[in-house]
Amino acid sequence: LKLVCFVRSVLIFCEFLIYYVVIFQCRWPEVKDGAHMGEKETSASVLKAIILADTHLLGEIKGHWLDKLRREWQMERSFQTALWLLQPDIVFILGDVFDEGKWSSPQAWADDVRRFRKMFRYPVSTELVVIVGNHDIGFHYEMTTYKVKRFEKVFNFTSGKLITRKGINFVLVNSVAMEGDGCAVCRTAEAKLVALSHKLNCSQQKPNHSDKRCSDVEKLPASEPILLQHYPLYRKSDAECSGEDSAPPEEKTIPFKENYDVLSQEASQKLLWWFHPRLVLSGHTHSACEVLHAGKIPEISVPSFSWRNRNNPSFIMGSVTPTDFSLQKCFLPYESRVFTIYCAAGALLVILILAHFQLLTPPFYFAQRLISKHKA
Repeated sequence: LKLVCFVRSVLIFCEFLIYYVVIFQCRWPEVKDGAHMGEKETSASVLKAIILADTHLLGEIKGHWLDKLRREWQMERSFQTALWLLQPDIVFILGDVFDEGKWSSPQAWADDVRRFRKMFRYPVSTELVVIVGNHDIGFHYEMTTYKVKRFEKVFNFTSGKLITRKGINFVLVNSVAMEGDGCAVCRTAEAKLVALSHKLNCSQQKPNHSDKRCSDVEKLPASEPILLQHYPLYRKSDAECSGEDSAPPEEKTIPFKENYDVLSQEASQKLLWWFHPRLVLSGHTHSACEVLHAGKIPEISVPSFSWRNRNNPSFIMGSVTPTDFSLQKCFLPYESRVFTIYCAAGALLVILILAHFQLLTPPFYFAQRLISKHKA
């Protein structure tokens, strides 16, 4: 009975309680606007957002059932624990929700969506916004209108969509469609982005500034937007990235390929010029990185949320107001540490079993028995 209780205690801690222990240590960052407000005013004006990326739910082709079971349990427990402890207003997932969305059959797609909804279920007090990634609809050469519409139908996503919460503008971008070659999906996506850019620019003009082009435009909150996409904006490599969850040293100097690892220089310049964002959030590389574009626009590459891609997954906690933001990273349990706990518990279990059956003898008694046998 004691042995059974010991095994159950280790399992409950490593597969359930450890997520509470680790995520409980995470705290929402404070913004300057909130420092001079009361508690009620701060909760009303500050938007609490969780940002994660690259969950890569395994499909029926490449996904082994045991790998699926393990990874999906880890992500489900992490997500549900974070929602319960942190109670965010909104959650953003920056693409590559699925691993095989680019080639999955309708039946496999439906099964993947069902599992996703179970894992990432959320209360009515929280909103979930999902951005499209290359593994969801394929790289540009694999992307089709059917795959794009299939994703849009499930997640209510369109490129160039604006989400405004508490006076804060978020622009959602289908970065896979920013190839710039005039394909049907690309033309539609870019046209929506240009139209949205015009609306935002008109809304940010001063009241006394007269512009005939803005006379009939619907006014939006005059807040510089935050750009959300899967591909990072163009950078040569991860050589300048630092931190414990940045890319491994041997990978940092590998040059990035445009429209594959990052957006092209042209597409990146377009987005910066159209929207003049105050912050860019992206995923795709599975590693963390902070980049400053044009000397003033920060971009945060969010690491993968899956232990299949990292030993130390994490997500970003953001406190955002119409004029300011503050970000804080929240690490999930290190898988290597979980394995260490299991190994230590296993070794202790072996010792307890040997002691229970009186198979452990004191070293001196063992040596004495050897000597007496030798003499005999």
